[in-house]
Amino acid sequence: MAGLYIHIPFCKSRCIYCAFYSTTHLGQRQRYVDALCREMAMRGRQDISTIYLGGGTPSQLTADQLEQLFETIHIYNKVAPDAEVTIEVNPDDVTPALCATLPRLGVNRVSMGAQTFDNQRLRFLHRRHTEAQVQQAVRMLRDAGIPNVSIDLMYGFPHETLADWRHDIDAALHLSVEHLSAYCLMVEEGTPLHRMGIDACNEELEREMYEELIDRLTAAGYEHYEISNFAKPGYRSRHNSSYWQDTPYVGIGAAAHSYNPPLTPPEGMGIRSWNVADLDEYMAGMERGERLMEQELIDGDTHYNDRITVALRTRDGLNLSLLTERQRSYCLKEAQRFLDDGLLQLHGGHLSLTRNGLFVSNYIMSELIMV
Repeated sequence: MAGLYIHIPFCKSRCIYCAFYSTTHLGQRQRYVDALCREMAMRGRQDISTIYLGGGTPSQLTADQLEQLFETIHIYNKVAPDAEVTIEVNPDDVTPALCATLPRLGVNRVSMGAQTFDNQRLRFLHRRHTEAQVQQAVRMLRDAGIPNVSIDLMYGFPHETLADWRHDIDAALHLSVEHLSAYCLMVEEGTPLHRMGIDACNEELEREMYEELIDRLTAAGYEHYEISNFAKPGYRSRHNSSYWQDTPYVGIGAAAHSYNPPLTPPEGMGIRSWNVADLDEYMAGMERGERLMEQELIDGDTHYNDRITVALRTRDGLNLSLLTERQRSYCLKEAQRFLDDGLLQLHGGHLSLTRNGLFVSNYIMSELIMV
């Protein structure tokens, strides 16, 4: 079964750090939703185990537009009865009307961009919400019967101290959400943050903050199941896990990616494709009955490299039995020095990062891929 991702690129305002494809042209929402429905009809019937509305800000759609989307999802796809259905929201978009709509559509998981519980840092990011609205939004979602709430946090702000970060962790733990994702603030080229000339966080402080995050959340009963993700038992993100576990996924909308892994045995070719990252071009193409996209074929070695860079992000690690004998031999040969240094470990036929390995994960992955 596949995961279904639908990209909703609309934002009321842009955050200074965001490098995802987005637009503030809210007047295009209905035309875009119509185009999404056309693409789903065009792509054909899929067996779906997870649904994820990401953005952008999906909570900027109206109730009628969300209902149109979900009706179309169920017309053109076979959705598993126990499907995980996630929507990303901004805290200030969580209203009684939205909370009444989501359960009716089958949404059982909400991912909310909290980022920080400090109002000054929220203003720095150009976020629309306040610290109080995060807490209010979680209460409203609970009252509406949403059983699974995830929040995003950021650390490594300019002038942020370890004590500041501890305050954010305390506030997150107080909410007792089922899932938490945390990322160091990245200064990516092309973003307003980059144009402001902001420096990246000091590496030593970044490591201290990450160590604090791991220690506090694991002590509180969260499972550190992926480099940036923590979950209470039984609440791993099933949709995001599909990206790390080589599961097929279908991406609908402007800039959305789709993936079919190579067949087993590995002589088959996989396909990765992505829709045009332009709102007007995407909608015009759908209105002509044309999916504007690019794609690449994935051979065995490319697939191996993909597995290295995603599976090693997870606590479960890389299942060596899924590699060819040649790939497995190459991987273990290159991994030996990291095993000797205590940065990688072998357990039950899986290769995974140790805690110390987490801090040099990009380097380890770059050394294990085939060039």
